[in-house]
Amino acid sequence: MSKLLTTRQAEELHKSIIAYLSSINLTTSVAALRQELEIGDTFDDATSKKYEGLLEKKWTSVVRLQKKIMDLESRNSALQTEIDSATPTSLSRRNLDPSTWLPRSPARHTLQSHRSPVTCVAFHPIFSSLASGSEDSTLKIWDWELGELERTVKGHTRAVLDCDFGGPRGGTLLASCSSDLTIKLWDPADEYKNIRTLPGHDHSVSAIRFVPSGAAGAPASGNLLVSASRDKTLRIWDVMTGYCVKTLRGHAEWVRDVAASFDGRFLLSCGDDQTARIWDSTSGGVKTTLVGHEHVVECCTFAPAASYAHLAALAGLKKPPPASSSGEFLATGSRDKTIRVWDSRGTLIKSLVGHDNWVRALVFHPGGKYLLSASDDKTVRCWDLAQEGKCVKTVEDAHGHFVSSIRWAPGVAKGPTPVVNGDLGGTKDKDDPGGVKESIRCVIATGSVDLNVRVFAS
Repeated sequence: MSKLLTTRQAEELHKSIIAYLSSINLTTSVAALRQELEIGDTFDDATSKKYEGLLEKKWTSVVRLQKKIMDLESRNSALQTEIDSATPTSLSRRNLDPSTWLPRSPARHTLQSHRSPVTCVAFHPIFSSLASGSEDSTLKIWDWELGELERTVKGHTRAVLDCDFGGPRGGTLLASCSSDLTIKLWDPADEYKNIRTLPGHDHSVSAIRFVPSGAAGAPASGNLLVSASRDKTLRIWDVMTGYCVKTLRGHAEWVRDVAASFDGRFLLSCGDDQTARIWDSTSGGVKTTLVGHEHVVECCTFAPAASYAHLAALAGLKKPPPASSSGEFLATGSRDKTIRVWDSRGTLIKSLVGHDNWVRALVFHPGGKYLLSASDDKTVRCWDLAQEGKCVKTVEDAHGHFVSSIRWAPGVAKGPTPVVNGDLGGTKDKDDPGGVKESIRCVIATGSVDLNVRVFAS
């Protein structure tokens, strides 16, 4: 007799085994077992029926419980890692200091209305509006504070691939681009009316960004828009006239993503040719080509000036570049599952390894200390640039499917004239021409193939 089970438990188990063997017609085995266990005629068909299915039920519930235990253990170890990598000061300041805030599950809002995968999200620079674009060919405008759908914007005839808020000062626009080869401009002040359509690309337009203006009072402040396309080009547009003012050629394949430096002087693009390129937005020439990824480069972004101190230390520099100098450091994410951090000369500073699938989107923490990444492994990971790029937090199952996009809400300007360029809003600090006086908003939005948009907020 097994010492683990009581006499009664052992009897129940034996009866369950006999009932199970009877149900699958193993009569010889049943007879042998009855004989060995000396179970007589008291165990008739009616009793057998009572025990039928019991063994399978117990068996499957054990497997379920084991999986649950494993999930809890991995969650426990993730929390333990978080505690281990936190210093006493960061623990005491974590809840108060926006510069160390990181997203955590569960999301504050899960926004549902799209009928196909969500491809992009973008925050309005001033109001609590959030735009999302989808393969269902629509854009949806949400109130991210309330978690409510405000309106559905229709006009594109195929999948919407990217969107961005920005434009001339005081006249914020929403731009979107699509597989229908067009870019559309919508006016949030006039019920998101389609005010202009920009044709010109010869294939899907995969990414779009407003280009911030360098000269604060320039008449063309924020009028430029840059787009990246599967036709291997980037185009720069004037949103006031609708004209394409420059076409940038250099990529050998589909251009997947584009980003602008905080003063608009430089553009960064990446794509299927496994490279990223830094362009001079004025001349349209390639400044640097970044080679090293081993698969399609899906996403790219310039580091904000707030990150320079951490990235300079990572790069082994004695002192960081001045905050007024744009485009000094950048990050790229690829289907090779890695994130690479580079300087503007094309030197690889660090490879961040941890995702189990394609890296689809990147955003730097406005506080400068972290880089956040979204991936097809359904997670959002937070990399600490002050700790050699160590992954200090993973939002497991940020979505139920591939995470396609991530954006950080623009900061709240502390001065009288917000910069409305889809980039950081705020007033310039006299001592720091590149810096912007503003408070960080602890709000992140993500979009996913699971059809949902999620808002993570403190």
